[in-house]
This record gives sequence, structure tokens and C-alpha cells, in this order.
Amino acid sequence: MHGKLRIVIVAAVALTALASCYESPNAKIYKPGVYKGSQDPLLAKQRDPQQQTALRERFDLGQRDR
Repeated sequence: MHGKLRIVIVAAVALTALASCYESPNAKIYKPGVYKGSQDPLLAKQRDPQQQTALRERFDLGQRDR
């Protein structure tokens, strides 16, 4: 009885381990440094001097406790 239970448990663990190693075949590979996604709205916002000032102030505020 115990031998069958062990075999079932080992088989279940093995199947779970094999299932977790599955990699989707439709993974997309991109060239580094080339953005292929849709237009990023934060990119235009980053060029705004007011946004840069706000980000700098936020950074400085977070660094004061150090």
C-alpha cells in the first residue's frame, strides 16, 4: 500500500515539475536597444522641464533621510 502511494506522489511531483518548465513557443525576441512597442506617453512627458523639476524635487525629498 505504501509503495503505491509513494509512486503516485513521486509521479505527481515529477509531472508538476515538468509542467512548470514549459516555455511558450510564441515568445518574441527583440533586438537590444530597439523599442518595438506602441508609442510611450511618458517619453514626451519626460522632455517637459516642469516634469524634470518635479522628478528632481521628488528624488531630493526621498534622499533627505539618508
